[in-house]
Amino acid sequence: MNTSSLQATFLSIRSHKAFELFVVFVIIFSALIIGAKTYNIPQQLWTVMVWLDWAITVIFLLEIIIRFLGEENKLRFFQSGWNVFDTLIVVVSLVPIENSDLALVGRLVRIFRVLRMVSIIPELRLLLNSLLKALPQLGYVVLLMFIIFYIYAAIGTTFFASINRELWGDISISMLTLFRVMTFEDWTDVMYETMEHYSLSWAFFISFIFFTAFAFLNMVIGIVVGVLEQENQRIRAEEDIEQGRVTLEVLHEEILRLRAQVTDATKEKAR
Repeated sequence: MNTSSLQATFLSIRSHKAFELFVVFVIIFSALIIGAKTYNIPQQLWTVMVWLDWAITVIFLLEIIIRFLGEENKLRFFQSGWNVFDTLIVVVSLVPIENSDLALVGRLVRIFRVLRMVSIIPELRLLLNSLLKALPQLGYVVLLMFIIFYIYAAIGTTFFASINRELWGDISISMLTLFRVMTFEDWTDVMYETMEHYSLSWAFFISFIFFTAFAFLNMVIGIVVGVLEQENQRIRAEEDIEQGRVTLEVLHEEILRLRAQVTDATKEKAR
């Protein structure tokens, strides 16, 4: 079997739906083992789980090898950040550091193996890529939200510090209190306490919640959804271009075949 046929075989394996589902199952099983290790379990069961963990690591290594060998352009395999991430996680997991000073690092690496679910499932990859691309735009929203927080914290400290210094003693504590209000964690208790001294203080809290929990949250959702739609359009455009390229290649091969037939027919008539 030549190299091209081997590459085609591995490409067929890694593209098969059953292979993807098997890898997802192994990742989920790995996550369950990580969770089970946090409990007090018998030593015999612990030994079995250690062996299962190593078996999972070997399966992940074989999966990376299959994906790498199935890549037509081997250098392009490492141009993907997700492929680099998967390879690093698997390689570090192979290092026997359970009984060394780096045992904590080894356990952390195995925890991050759960993130491989994102690299395996395209839909999760799309969501994460969209979120990362939305971060620059979200930065301005966060900056504006910080300004609102700062203004309201200064107002809250000025008026409410004498009521409860644990909640409004200085501007940093006031910002933490406002974060509690924004997340609706017993915010009414905070509001009713201030209303005993300032009957109109409800306007302070209602307006703050409107600006942060409602307006800014909708801004964040709108930005993420917009970037997600752009990513979907980009992927569809790339698929259309790829489909068009394949169609052109098929047409080119068909033209060459017809041209060869015409040439053969001309030679037959000449004879």
